[in-house]
Amino acid sequence: MTGAGEGAPGTTRGASLLVAEDDEASRIALARSLERFGYRVLEAADGEAALRLFQTTEIDLVVLDVAMPRMDGFAVLSRLRQTSEVPVIMLTGRAEEVDRVVGLELGADDYVVKPYSLRELVARVRARLRRRPVEAPPQRTGDGNEPLIYGDVSIDLRAREVAVAGERVDLTAREYELLAFLARHPRRVFSREELLEQVWGTRFQDPATVTEHVRRVRTKVEGRPPQRRLVTTLRGMGYRFDP
Repeated sequence: MTGAGEGAPGTTRGASLLVAEDDEASRIALARSLERFGYRVLEAADGEAALRLFQTTEIDLVVLDVAMPRMDGFAVLSRLRQTSEVPVIMLTGRAEEVDRVVGLELGADDYVVKPYSLRELVARVRARLRRRPVEAPPQRTGDGNEPLIYGDVSIDLRAREVAVAGERVDLTAREYELLAFLARHPRRVFSREELLEQVWGTRFQDPATVTEHVRRVRTKVEGRPPQRRLVTTLRGMGYRFDP
């Protein structure tokens, strides 16, 4: 299941959302708030129920609590990422950095610490849905989507694949989008806030999300022999792709 919904980019009304939260009052309050914006909301009180709903229904975005019975949010996210790149916003009652890092490592798109503002969380959901991908039409040669080749690093924009010295690199969808965006603008510096807006489609998210994704891209791409530094950190300014 891809988790792709109906509508064109920028359209959020009518999207199908899954809210997985074991606290009934919090779950109902969030679901009703989202429904007021025209979303279809499915609810799950534990991790196993969340997976069952996801496997039988087209879902455009998941709001996933970390601390749930039967199967916690991290386990659910890990299962989702085996088959889908559906956007996932994690909820947690713990503010420790390690929890955020674990969620990002597993492929979460955003992280919200309880107690949260319903208004802010709904805004994050809407911003994320405006970035819903749609199936791209067939591309023609010369349309600007030719592979980007920098030394032994190749970025195939049509196939959405990255290879180093001919060996394919396993990137998540967000890692690929971040690398491809920077590679399309070599030598240009982007702040973390600018990258959030361009790659994630929102500035509401924690800028640490960008830092973590850059680290993961470096580990997967730059760490392969022959080693190179493609993404440069400019302290106090942001990141730059250096071919």
